[in-house]
Amino acid sequence: MSSNRPKRHGLVPAAPLLSNIKPEDIPPPTPINFPQCYLQVQNDDQQQTDSAPEGRARKPVTKLLQSIVRPTDLSISHLEALGVHVIPNSAPQELVPDPSFIPDFAAWDALSGEEAHLKNESTRKRLNNGALSPGCQTYLDRKRELSIDNDAAYRTVRRLPAPKGQPQARLGNAYEFYRHLELFTPYWDDTSKPTPPGPKPTETTSSETASGAESDAKEQEDDANTPKEAQYFRTFSGDKMPPDYRGGMVTAFLKLVAYDFGCNVTSPRVEPRLLITTNQSSPRSRSSYFTSGCTFLFRSPTTREAARAGVVEGPLAAVSARHTTAFPPTPSTDRESLLDLSRELITALITAQHRAREGKTEKRIGENAWWATKPRWGGGPGGPIGREIEAQSAKSTNDVILGDKDAPPPPVVPPSPAIPSSPAPPPSSAPSITSSLARRPYSSLSPSSSRSNSSSGSSSKRLKTKSGKDGKQNPIYDAYRRVQPPNSTWDKKAKYTAIGRVKAAGYDDIFVISGLFHHISVVRVRVPNRLLEVLEGDLNEIDKRGGRSWGKIEVRRSQWFDFFKVEERIEAVQLLWGLMAWLMREEEKGQGGGDVVMSG
Repeated sequence: MSSNRPKRHGLVPAAPLLSNIKPEDIPPPTPINFPQCYLQVQNDDQQQTDSAPEGRARKPVTKLLQSIVRPTDLSISHLEALGVHVIPNSAPQELVPDPSFIPDFAAWDALSGEEAHLKNESTRKRLNNGALSPGCQTYLDRKRELSIDNDAAYRTVRRLPAPKGQPQARLGNAYEFYRHLELFTPYWDDTSKPTPPGPKPTETTSSETASGAESDAKEQEDDANTPKEAQYFRTFSGDKMPPDYRGGMVTAFLKLVAYDFGCNVTSPRVEPRLLITTNQSSPRSRSSYFTSGCTFLFRSPTTREAARAGVVEGPLAAVSARHTTAFPPTPSTDRESLLDLSRELITALITAQHRAREGKTEKRIGENAWWATKPRWGGGPGGPIGREIEAQSAKSTNDVILGDKDAPPPPVVPPSPAIPSSPAPPPSSAPSITSSLARRPYSSLSPSSSRSNSSSGSSSKRLKTKSGKDGKQNPIYDAYRRVQPPNSTWDKKAKYTAIGRVKAAGYDDIFVISGLFHHISVVRVRVPNRLLEVLEGDLNEIDKRGGRSWGKIEVRRSQWFDFFKVEERIEAVQLLWGLMAWLMREEEKGQGGGDVVMSG
């Protein structure tokens, strides 16, 4: 039985045809309302709002953050204590610290192909990795690839022939972007074109059917070799889309610009954690952390050996794609908007802590602490636990527990040599040998199984020689009994460095590439150095005037760019281009080794 749906290749699911959908089966579209939590701070020295009663000291911000156990515990007072100041809809000149690194894209758009080829070398700048930045010709190539019509790109991804008289779309470097964009079509309406109406049932009479039979047969004969225009439509609501689709989309779009600047988006090998410590000098210091599912933008190494070893440098920025879709249509501080802003702040603070590790060594939580070096108090050394109890009872009954990792290997029965002149064994002893072999679950009477048993026995002997002094395998429960600090939070293959940071400044500009719905936005979070010291356990949180010693956290956000619209995704590429040019700029003399000493 043939199907009207086109054949798909790979892991890309097929989008449903509009002709196969009933209008009543199409769910309503998911409303697109962006979070609008715009917290404001009047001045840098504004006091914390979590004022304590008279006669009591103000609660430190680290203890206030550690009081958050679950998402429902988060309130606006936590962000106000940090001094979060949000500025929405910022222009690219306001997001990039030095607007001079943003090229004149209007002049580049006016260049022809030949002019762009001649001026390409003059538009390339030296980067901090020793290579040259991409020029105007590379930008025009990316613009041409992203200007392809969505339907034409979907045909290339779905491997469908182009309509008659039209060439096949060549996606080039943007193939991965359109492949991920095509995954959005079953869940989101294409906002670049009007929403197609649902299929309407047509009522025909018998006379109309008879009169139109001949014309239909003729049209089918003429269009037998002509590919039909298939129309696709959304069949699910946007909140049903898997979260991985959005993360892959943002990553594929960011790579269109990052690759040309010698960078790449890499998933962290160690779980990203925002570490918070209270009163580091006190023996009662408490450490905790917040986790994040973000990824990072790293600089790729220039040597082949380091690249093969998986070494990365940075991070330069962070990528945060979230799957929340329920936001109010008006500016408010509802819980979902507050949580979304908090997730972006956690991502930015984690990136700031990673960039601040440059030139430092890791100090693990619990290092040289009593609870990480000495056994627990009370009671004796303890007895067997888990499968150890079953294994201990099995040794007393000479039974073998099938599937037990701690069970010893099965006994090996060496094959008896065949002696032709030896007499046959008495009949009374044969049943005993057979029954004894039958009681052993791993033994067999075939010679091949005997050889396999002998080989497994030799391998088990080799394993025993590699084990401990007593020749026994260490059970997996030793990890539970072992007293040691928590696992390391540093990636051994990452060279932590603050690439693109202004060395003499008392802050670090952290960029977060944020993704919601089918949109992307760039967020710049200015994290003061003083705040990082407070999160590490410094007690000097309040200055002489009673305000926050770090001032405030300035958060600037660009507009939300729609992936479906050609003009908006080109604007997003221009913003990312200027951002990468700023982060990968060549360091001036005097900024590579430390802070610049100002004289005069």
